[in-house]
Amino acid sequence: MKKNERQRLIVDKVMLHRKVLSDQLALELNVSDDTIRRDLNELDEKGLLTKVHGGAVSSIQKLFYYNENAVFNREEKKIIAAKAIPLLEGGMVAILSGGTTNLVFVSALPKSLKATIYTYSLEIALQLTDHPHIETIFIGGKIQKKSMVTIGIDVFQILSKIHADICFVGASGITLNKGITDEGYEIALIKKAMIDSSDKTVSLITSNKLNIRHNYSVCPLSEIDVIVSDLDRDDKLLKAYAQQDILIL
Repeated sequence: MKKNERQRLIVDKVMLHRKVLSDQLALELNVSDDTIRRDLNELDEKGLLTKVHGGAVSSIQKLFYYNENAVFNREEKKIIAAKAIPLLEGGMVAILSGGTTNLVFVSALPKSLKATIYTYSLEIALQLTDHPHIETIFIGGKIQKKSMVTIGIDVFQILSKIHADICFVGASGITLNKGITDEGYEIALIKKAMIDSSDKTVSLITSNKLNIRHNYSVCPLSEIDVIVSDLDRDDKLLKAYAQQDILIL
C-alpha cells in the first residue's frame, strides 16, 4: 500500500470513529509502529487530525472535548483532581492554565460549586460550560492551535487586571533549583502572569514531571503555595519539596 493511500485510510478511520489507536492501525495496515507514528505526525502537521498519546483523534473532537483514552495518565490525574477540589471554595475567583491535568480537574468539580474561573484554554472553557453555577470567562487572544490556548498581548493585558484568589497551574516540569518550567516561551510568560495576578498558587503535576527541567522559567519554588501530585504526600520524591515551605497534597 502506498503512503498516500495509507494516510487517506487513516484520516477516514479518524473521521468515522473520532479516534484511532496506533497499535491497531499498525496491525490493520500491516506496517510498523514507526511508520504509523510518522504518518500521524505528518497528518497532524497538515491539520487533518490531532496526534495524542497512543494514537490520534479528530480535530473536531479535540476542539470540543478530550476522549478518556486521549488523556495520558488519566487515573493519576483523577487522583490529583480529587485532592485539589477542596482548594477551590465557593465564591472564589480562580485562574486556570491549560493542559489535560487541569482539564480532568475541572471536569471533576462538583456541579453545585459556585465560583468564577478565568482561563485562556479553549478546551477548559468548553468543559466548564457543563457546570451551571461556575461563571466562566474565556481570555481571548491569538489561538495557539496545537495546544488550543490563547497567547499574545491581549492575554497579558486581561491577566494584569485580574485579582484572583487562587490559580491552578499545570506544569511541564518542576525542579528544586528552577521551580516550574515550561517547553514554550509564551506559555511560560502567561503562566507567570497568572501567578502574579493571584493570591495563592497551586501546581497540579503528575509524578512523571517531578525533577524535570525545561528551557523556560515560569516561577521559582518560593512562589508556589501548594503542590498536588498523584503520589502519597510522604513519598520520597516529594520530601525535598515539602522542606521548601510548600504544602504537599
